Amino acid sequence: MNKTLTLALLGSVLAAPAFAAAKPCEELKAEIAAKLDEKGVKNYTLTVVENDKVGEAKVIGSCEGGSKKITYEKK
Repeated sequence: MNKTLTLALLGSVLAAPAFAAAKPCEELKAEIAAKLDEKGVKNYTLTVVENDKVGEAKVIGSCEGGSKKITYEKK
């Protein structure tokens, strides 16, 4: 194996945990709310729920390693 390929593989292995890191729900919820507000969306509710508690709400995000969902409901 040549050195370039070895270094590339090593770099990707070391970077993998950064991509797999779970984003905190409140941080993602704030980012989504900012985008919705920027687009002029009014009268909505974003809620962080456990995966099994989603119900009829529209899921618009996943956080904390996929253990929770962020749902959107129009008021």
